[in-house]
Amino acid sequence: MSALGTVREADPRPLNRDHPLPLWAQLTADLRRRIERQEFASSFPTELELALSYEVSRHTVREALRRLRADGLVDSRRGRGSRVVEPQFHQPLGALYSLFRFVESQGAQQRSRVRTLEQVSNPLVAAHLGLPPRAPLIYLERLRLADADPLALDRAWVPAGIGWPLLRADFSHSALYDQMAVLCGTRPDSGREEIRAVVPTAAERGLLQLRAGTGAFRIERLGYANLVPIEWRSTLIRADRYSFVVDWRGQAGLTVEARGFTSGPTGPD
Repeated sequence: MSALGTVREADPRPLNRDHPLPLWAQLTADLRRRIERQEFASSFPTELELALSYEVSRHTVREALRRLRADGLVDSRRGRGSRVVEPQFHQPLGALYSLFRFVESQGAQQRSRVRTLEQVSNPLVAAHLGLPPRAPLIYLERLRLADADPLALDRAWVPAGIGWPLLRADFSHSALYDQMAVLCGTRPDSGREEIRAVVPTAAERGLLQLRAGTGAFRIERLGYANLVPIEWRSTLIRADRYSFVVDWRGQAGLTVEARGFTSGPTGPD
């Protein structure tokens, strides 16, 4: 076949009208293929553009898009057209995990933009840690990224007597607990965590690039080392990109309370 007659892999594949599969099913399959190849990273074609490129009716296109929406691959809004839904991260509960390693295990690169790293005092946080109101604390605030996309706004406080070496750490591509282990000689080995749905503020929406009306999870956790509180954490994480999964067997496993979940340490390290 000549170069002009060669169909590039990214091109729409012609639909077969003699095939037992209906046209909408063939179209759905080919759009899935092109989505997986990230062909629509910048924009998604309109219904009319798809109808013309695949030589099918708008009704066939709408049915294919309906299937893609049902599978969570495409989001369509009146007046805004369709877009490919960003991949979601599903985090199991009930075990110590690292958001850093978990995100990278899903094929995305985890990086952080450090917004604040300094010594502060905070009476409310000190109370959580069982410290005097004016006790010095090391405060770390990071915007956590999955590839280039904001995923979470993470705020952590560590008693300064333990955490002062963290002031010289580079958190752009590292986990807090790893740095604590290396620089401070300790890290949380247990904890209590509460997860609840919240409405982010306008400033938080801006940082996380959330559309108005999109919710988030607020994770508050107290981390212990040898039963001594050494970390208070408050993390705001995008609900449209992140979900939590619980495995349970009989009466064992996580305890569900009216106000949230309790478990072993599951904070976003």
